[in-house]
Amino acid sequence: MDFGGGALGDRIRRVYGRQLMNARTQSRLAEFPLTRAVSKGKARKLFDVCAGFVYSQVLKAIVELEVIELLVSEPMQSRDIAARLSLPRDRAERLLDAGVALNLFYLQSDGHYAVGELGAALIGCPGTLEMVRHHALLYDDLRDPVALLKSETPDTTVSKFWTYGSHDDARSLSDEDIETYSGLMAASIPPIADEVLGAYAFHSDDMLLDVGGGNGMLASIVARRAPHLKVATFDLPAVAPLAEARFRAQGQASRSQVFSGDFTQDEIPRGADVISLVRILLDHDDATVLKLLRRVRDALPRGGTVLIAEHMSGSRGAERTGDAYFGFYLLAMGRGRPRTPKQICNLLERAGFTAVRKVSSARPIFATVVLGRRKEEESAHEEQL
Repeated sequence: MDFGGGALGDRIRRVYGRQLMNARTQSRLAEFPLTRAVSKGKARKLFDVCAGFVYSQVLKAIVELEVIELLVSEPMQSRDIAARLSLPRDRAERLLDAGVALNLFYLQSDGHYAVGELGAALIGCPGTLEMVRHHALLYDDLRDPVALLKSETPDTTVSKFWTYGSHDDARSLSDEDIETYSGLMAASIPPIADEVLGAYAFHSDDMLLDVGGGNGMLASIVARRAPHLKVATFDLPAVAPLAEARFRAQGQASRSQVFSGDFTQDEIPRGADVISLVRILLDHDDATVLKLLRRVRDALPRGGTVLIAEHMSGSRGAERTGDAYFGFYLLAMGRGRPRTPKQICNLLERAGFTAVRKVSSARPIFATVVLGRRKEEESAHEEQL
């Protein structure tokens, strides 16, 4: 319900909230014809918040058993599905019916189960499937959320998964160290790449450098969509061979470069007129981010562009993603926080960028994009920043 903005809207919201605390008021709202639909909707939303963990565990079981993939080729009856999953038929039907309730499946008129709207969306976004599998680590850390909130230095499963955050010098990580997270990062990049390409066209640019670019997934997708563009990545020494292999496999070796180093410690390679930071800033505190942005500024030519794409706090249409999900995910990770676009714009301006702006995003649940430019003309003081 929209109460408007300002002090009056805040007052109305407080009064309305106090009324909702009364059980009799809730009953009256549910009975009154003009408020019945709103009341039912709020009750359903409240229940969904309370039952969210159960829903996520139903999804986890469906993903682990690969039920959606099983039904992609053709709808099936529950007895056949049960046999394929090695489950008793009544247990299989319990899982399938839960999936129907969550819109992952639907039950045809002939009694066959088929892939539903959300199930089809999951198949079309492999990165989400990987995140569902990964969530077992996060849920382990969230068993006692109050203890996690009170811990100054949480010793969590998620923090151990992201090995680069727990080493004094991430440049010393081995192939085995980075193997744990590189695949997950790459699987989740394609929808973010769509947001990047929807926000910025690269028409007049010669080279993109993706800082923290992992195995080169984003740079490779951009190179495929912008055939005139040279691309490069900059990431830890153990990650660099993965990017080189991807560029070779995609036939992009002749117009790609791979640089290795630690962007929190080392200078950013020069030569690109666009530098991207995709899901980088949210991992770090403001002081580290500001130093990184200044290194990026120094690496860009005058008029060069910095492109930031990540999950941001308060993004309209993705409030739960930025503030609830990533707020607690990063808490479990033990570092970083989601920022609002305004906070990121402020950091960019402090780092010496101009023409800073948030770009409208088609799907902010995957990423919000913020752009900035290095000034064409700079004072001697700005040159020394």
